[in-house]
Amino acid sequence: MKESTKKALNLLLERYPALEACRADIFAAVETICDAYRAGKKLILCGNGGSAADAEHIVGELMKGFLKKRPISEETRARLKAAFPEDADYLADNLQGALPAVSLVNQIALGTAFANDQAADLVFAQQVLGLGQAGDVLIAISTSGNSKNVVYAVKMAKVCGVRTIALTGRSGGKLKALADVTITVPDDETYRIQELHLPVYHALCIAAEEEFFEA
Repeated sequence: MKESTKKALNLLLERYPALEACRADIFAAVETICDAYRAGKKLILCGNGGSAADAEHIVGELMKGFLKKRPISEETRARLKAAFPEDADYLADNLQGALPAVSLVNQIALGTAFANDQAADLVFAQQVLGLGQAGDVLIAISTSGNSKNVVYAVKMAKVCGVRTIALTGRSGGKLKALADVTITVPDDETYRIQELHLPVYHALCIAAEEEFFEA
């Protein structure tokens, strides 16, 4: 882990002292995410309600520039010029390096069809089965740690060889014993748990960007 990455994580803990209790798990989550990206794998995310919005938010920070511009590689620029010289500069100047991440919460047609035809609480598990590959990482967000559809997704992930990171509240719920890494932020009220989840996952995104993109 780069020193600049450690600095970013330490800044999070300085700004949110309550999260000091989560230090080891936050650092472990960063290592898990970065190991997956170094191996050419992806992140998969799920959650309900506000946690669904958080899953979408995380994808938005990873799939485009967050704090850095992330210019595409010279190799990709050259390939664009060779294939589509008329559009190459526009594409190369505006596209940004991406850290692959997929949210499971926005698959409306699939989700409603599976819920109607099969089992509503297995919608995320079905997608993990279809998309998850060994070495990928599932980030499972549940303030209680007990959301059935999220718990089932984690169980399916473990069967598929997908590493798992849970974001929960203080107790951790069922996810605490299931996930490979569980970040149990120190609160019990749903909205306050979500308030602490946001700086945590921003820090995870900043750390990943720091590891893979230059200033």
